[in-house]
Amino acid sequence: MSMIYITRRVTFSASHRLHSDALSDEENRRVFGKCNNPNGHGHNYALKVTVRGEVNPETGIVLNFFDLQDAIDAAILDEVDHKHINLDVPAFKGINPTAENMVVVFWNMLEPKLPPGLLYEMQLYETDNDHVTYRGT
Repeated sequence: MSMIYITRRVTFSASHRLHSDALSDEENRRVFGKCNNPNGHGHNYALKVTVRGEVNPETGIVLNFFDLQDAIDAAILDEVDHKHINLDVPAFKGINPTAENMVVVFWNMLEPKLPPGLLYEMQLYETDNDHVTYRGT
C-alpha cells in the first residue's frame, strides 16, 4: 500500500501578546515590536493539519475528513477561537504564544485525539505571508 497524506484547513480568530518574562520590557519591545502591545493584538489564523496513513481497504479512506474536523474542533478550536491566548487558554500558561510555540502546543492538544502515529504535520498561518510548520518530535 502507498502512504497517503490528507490535510484539513481550519480558520480561527484570536488575540495574543508576544512577551517573554526572560527579557526586560525594553528588550521585549525591541524583539517583538508592536506585537508586544500590553493589550495584545489579533490575527485571523489558518491551521492546516495533515495526517498520513495507508488506505483502509474496507473503507477506501485513511481518516474521515469529518472525524478529523471534529478532533480539531474539540482539541483546538473550541479552546482558542475568539479568545485572548495569553489570558484565556490554560495550555498557554507560562508560554509565549509565538506562532512557533502555538503550533507545538496545538500538536500536543490534538495528537491524543487521533489514532496513534496518524498526525504528520501542522502548518499555522499567522498571516497570508507568514507560517510555521511542525512535524512533531
